[in-house]
Amino acid sequence: MKTLQNKLQPKELMSYFGYGVGQCFSFGLVGSFILYFYTDILGISPIAASMIFLIARVWDAVNDPIIAGYMDTLNSRFGKFRPYMLFTPFLIVLVTIASFYNMDADTSTKVLYAGVTYILWGTLYTISDVPFWSMSSVMTDEPQERAKAATCAMLGVNAGIGATMIFFPKLSAMFAEGRADQGYLPAVIILMLIGLAFMLNGFFNTRERIETASDGQVTLKETFQAVRQNKPLFFILAAFFMNVFFNIVNGMYIFFFTYNMGDASLVSVIGTITLVSAIACLATPMLTKRFRKRDIFIVLCALEVVARVGFYFTGYDNPTTVMIWLSVITAIFMMTNPLISAMIADTVEYSYYRTGKRCAAITFSGQTFTGKLSVAVAGGLTGIILTMIGYVPNAEQSASALSGLFFCVSLLPALGAVIRIFIMSRYTFTEEEHAKVRAKIQRGEFYNAEPELKEVEVQQ
Repeated sequence: MKTLQNKLQPKELMSYFGYGVGQCFSFGLVGSFILYFYTDILGISPIAASMIFLIARVWDAVNDPIIAGYMDTLNSRFGKFRPYMLFTPFLIVLVTIASFYNMDADTSTKVLYAGVTYILWGTLYTISDVPFWSMSSVMTDEPQERAKAATCAMLGVNAGIGATMIFFPKLSAMFAEGRADQGYLPAVIILMLIGLAFMLNGFFNTRERIETASDGQVTLKETFQAVRQNKPLFFILAAFFMNVFFNIVNGMYIFFFTYNMGDASLVSVIGTITLVSAIACLATPMLTKRFRKRDIFIVLCALEVVARVGFYFTGYDNPTTVMIWLSVITAIFMMTNPLISAMIADTVEYSYYRTGKRCAAITFSGQTFTGKLSVAVAGGLTGIILTMIGYVPNAEQSASALSGLFFCVSLLPALGAVIRIFIMSRYTFTEEEHAKVRAKIQRGEFYNAEPELKEVEVQQ
């Protein structure tokens, strides 16, 4: 039964959505345009950019869980997660702007500057993103309401990324005055200031309702113990990491439309498709009322494979056909994302049941780290792929390079969908198991080697 304790009002859901929009102006800029900025504007090689992404992810592997672990050990009169949503937006705005500064220096200095700003961006993004996603576990404890919150959050993420792809090319072109290197920085500044307003509104209009420290202070050691015992979480994160294939596509759109289709402005159309396709996420709460999240996820991945095969064999001679296929594929893919977030929120209870400690931040830090890892790996692989297919910046591309770009945009991500199907077919912490765990927590019963939980773990 929903009560005032766990019922979320539309204003709060919209504000939570808005924080995701503003934050993902930054994520969209870095995820979709930073590689092109590095190679074609700043003037560093794709391999150097790939090394920056690799080093940044090694650093994230160290700092992300530590940052999230400390978030779980601390609390304040303003809440556990909301305070971070007040000060980090300002830092995110500053570091994103700095990341797109085209400095006049030698190549080594440019590489160093790009590496420092990119690593700093990733660290600050963690401090913002982990509390943002963790809020879904403390705004309410009702699973269906959580599904709504996760859907609004993912809608915000997709809307922010989509809006970036729509408006950034137009803004940068408006300020470029015939030179692309002049348009990037002012366009980034405008988008990030708008994003700041969205994020601050999200802070002021969301609330934490679920007590997270009633069972005593959580130590940093206990947070790591909690995540190690959260076996369902690792299945979800493995499936989420396969977004790397879709992120490769996002990074290659600007190359594909510039060279294969001869019109870089089509990136804005992709942004519109992303924004409109995000509406498909609204179907998630309705579907989860009738079907298991795992089963919905598997079906969507199978549909993506079919659509990508159709796109590949259709070709890219007709721009309208290309956009239709991309619309279908994007809508299908978008619907999988809120399912991931909702399932991660469910695993917070699994971890709490196993350990007696509610460690939401470190649980959701897995999503943050995996998301950044998939973007960085995609960026690194994109740089390597561009080199392998013979891409030459600011030049007419060879037939093999054009074929390689189309293959990566159309068919390559089908491999990721197949892997996701395999992973999720082995995921057994379904709604029925979650309901059992939640009921035991409400009765004050924690893990004592119950047969049913043992059986779930054996299957996993």
